[in-house]
This record gives sequence, C-alpha cells and structure tokens, in this order.
Amino acid sequence: MIAGRMSGQAAGPSKFASSTGRIDEIDVDLLFVPVFQDELDLRDLPGVDEATGGDIARGIAAGAFRGKLYQSLTSRLTGRWKARAVSLVGIGRRRLLDVERMRRAAAACSYLARARSVESAGFVVRDGLDPMVAVQAVADGLSAAEFDAGVYKRRDDVEGSFPQRVVVALPDGDAARVSQATARGRLIGESANVARYLSNEPGNVLTPAEFAARVSAVCTAAGLDVDVLDESRIAALNMGLLLGVSRGSAEAPRLAVIRHDPPGAPRTPVLGLVGKGVTFDSGGISIKPADGMERMKGDMAGGAAVAAALRALALLNTPRRVIGVIPMTENMPGGRATRPGDVLTGAGGKTVEIINTDAEGRLILGDALWYAQQLGATHMVDVATLTGACMVALGRTASGLFGNSDAWIQTVRAAADRAGDRVWPLPLFDEYRDQLHSDIADLMNSGGRPGGAITAAWFLREFVDDRPWAHLDIAGTAWAEERKPHQPKGATGVAVRLLIELGSTDVRD
Repeated sequence: MIAGRMSGQAAGPSKFASSTGRIDEIDVDLLFVPVFQDELDLRDLPGVDEATGGDIARGIAAGAFRGKLYQSLTSRLTGRWKARAVSLVGIGRRRLLDVERMRRAAAACSYLARARSVESAGFVVRDGLDPMVAVQAVADGLSAAEFDAGVYKRRDDVEGSFPQRVVVALPDGDAARVSQATARGRLIGESANVARYLSNEPGNVLTPAEFAARVSAVCTAAGLDVDVLDESRIAALNMGLLLGVSRGSAEAPRLAVIRHDPPGAPRTPVLGLVGKGVTFDSGGISIKPADGMERMKGDMAGGAAVAAALRALALLNTPRRVIGVIPMTENMPGGRATRPGDVLTGAGGKTVEIINTDAEGRLILGDALWYAQQLGATHMVDVATLTGACMVALGRTASGLFGNSDAWIQTVRAAADRAGDRVWPLPLFDEYRDQLHSDIADLMNSGGRPGGAITAAWFLREFVDDRPWAHLDIAGTAWAEERKPHQPKGATGVAVRLLIELGSTDVRD
C-alpha cells in the first residue's frame, strides 16, 4: 500500500524517473534548478538564461532572486529546451548545505509544483553534496507534497494537484546508480508519507483496532509478517500497564508485532523498534486542558514511524533482522479508568504507582519494551511523542535522544545525521532515577516537572535489560504548528528516515 492510496484519492501514485542526459532534453512542465546564495552564476547550465529571454539575468540583477533558502524565480522557457518553464530555487549558502537542507529544498519545490498543478516536474541536481546522496535526498523531498492533509475536504476545496510524473536529473551521472538512488529516495519519502497519513487521521477513525488493521495492511503488502494481539492475548501476557491505560476507553487495545526476517540474515543482531501508539490521549483522569487537545490524535506518531520504517526496510531488501512492536490504545477518563494512586503491574513483574494518568505513554512502552526483548531484540530504539518537557527543552527543531550505552547513542545519532533527522542527546544521570521513587511500588510513573523528559526516559530504562537501548522523544517534532515552504502545518513523519537508516546499518554493540 502506498501513501496516495492511503489517502483515499482515486489517482494512483506519481511516477518517478531519473535522467543523466542534457537538461535541455528534460521534457517537463516545470524544471527546478537549485542555486546557492553565494554562487548565482549558472555557468554549468549554458543557455538557460537565453532560453528565458534574459529573464533570469534581469531578475538576479534587480535583486528579485538572491538564492536565499526557499526563494524562487520562475520563467517560461523557449527555443530548444523541452521543459516549458524553469524555476530557480534558493538553497542558501554553500557551506550550510547538508542532506536535510537539500531534502527540504526539494520538498519546497514539490509544494510549488503542486500549487501550480503541473502535470510533470523535474529537479536538476548540481554540486555541493555527494551526488548519490543528493539524488536520494531530492527524490525523497520531491515526494513530500504527495501527502494530502485535506483528505476529508471536498475535492474542489483542495489546493492544487501533485505532478503525475517527476524527474530527478543528474547530468553526466552514472545512469544505473542515479536510477537506484532515485528509487531509494522515492521509497523513503513515500514511507514518510505513510506515517504522515496515519498521524493525520482523526481519533474517531483511527481507533486502536483500525490502527492495527492499517499497519497490518501496509506492512503485509511489503512482505512483512504481522501479528496483531487482541485484548485477550495481551492479558495472557500479563501486560498490566497497557491494559491499565486502556481501561478508561470503550475501544479495546491492540499490540502489533511486525517482523522483517529476510532469508540468510544473521541470527544476531536483531534490531527492535518500539513505537508509542496512543490513538487519542485525553490525559485520562488527569485530563489535559481543552486548548490543543485535538492534536492528541497524533499521539501515535511513534508507532506510525515504526510501521512506515519497517515497510521501507522490507521493500529495500535490507539484509538484517528487525522486529517492530507497537502498543495501541486510547487514554480516556471512563468509569473504569486507572486513577492516580493506583498500582499497576507490568508484564515483567515490575509494579508502578500511578501519579499522573497523563503519563501513559511510558506505561504502554514499558510492556512493549519487555515484549520486544522476549521476541529476541538485541538492540532497541523506542520512538514516542512522550513529554511536553522535551519540547520545552529542545523546541520543535530536534528530537530528544536518550540511552543506556554511549556507543549505541552515537550509532543512533550518526544514523540520524545521515538521514537528516535532527536529534540531540540528553543525560540519564543516576540521580534522576530518585525522582521516580515510590513508597509502595517499584517506581512511580511520573517524577514531576523538573527534568520531565529525562525522568520519563529513566522510567523506560527500567524496563530494559542489559542490552543497548535508545529512546527518541518526538513530542516537539512530530507535528508542525505552522506552515513552512517545505512542510505544511500537520504531521511531519519524523524518525522514519532515521529508523530506515539505522535498519540499513551494520549494527554492532
């Protein structure tokens, strides 16, 4: 299942292609050309200014285009050029260019193409990055605008339409390698859109059962093995933390287990990916303020990222074993809801005194982390929209990164850097554990406001045995609060690229 079909649109996905020939031979409605802010000349693109009748030179001379990030200048093309129009797109200063900036610039182009409703679009990859890295990032970014957040709008009220054909061009490149990098980038971008579609769904549609069904459909279509545990099987595993959170809801919980076990893969290591799947979080008895509660439909973004990443890893034929575990539930204040002061027992026997029912994500992750280890995970990463405290600490630019192994933290961080998912490490000093001390249970589920993101991560650490583990708090990065050229307001698909990169890495202790 691909992103376009998940949206319910009648049209299928766009076709992506690569080109290594002359750029004047690229037959598209709109051709994008990235330009550095400190290098406005187009000497490697001879004839392009002449084909615009001098519009480019005049625009640059007048200051209408200076190459600033996301700035654009569009002009019609004539003469021997097969493209009907060209758009210069600023990518800022050369020294600032990295994978994420290239991807975002391409994403901005995809939204420009969609706003113009062009049938076809192309992007010329110029120098600045490793060519194949750049091609992949561009194909990934150009996929962004295929995600349609307005799937519940009338079709005549939706802004523009995405191109049906997209070309990534690297003049004089190796055709086979360019084609492969384009296909990989397209698959990664498409998978990120799968996560965005899931996170965008309203809570009355994406119940735990429906979330499990969609994850199963997406992953089985990619050739993955999926096992969905219902409430009775969850109870048989004594997952009292997951069941405790779900008690206040009329919707029964689910636990999705996804396995990527390619033939010939080594027995170890086994990467375990655990994603928080709270399909709506009211806060439970410790109910949240009404303002902004509608965004809590996206409290399953971590689970969506895990499912989307596994889909990509399977379709990319990565040769390593990966297990995904996604606990799915609502957190509601019903008559049977868990109360502050209650004590719950996790599947591994650890008892938890409930201080705040709005600290529910760490509870369901505790049972899921335990289960991932029972299934054989040797290295683990969990992804969760876990704490507002992490957003206070890092804003909406970077996800928080925690872990129990410096080497594993560095491995995850390096994968994030390569993938263009920004993360920043935060400490897990032993003293923070003291804030979770309980007089009647093994630990409390909340350590209070000071260091809230850290104590939440420490809580999760309590459910991990002696093996490398990392925690990604994506509370600030899973949802964009304002529209930007490369990202409209809404779900971002954060962590999908990181997990794909990590799953493609030769994992070692």
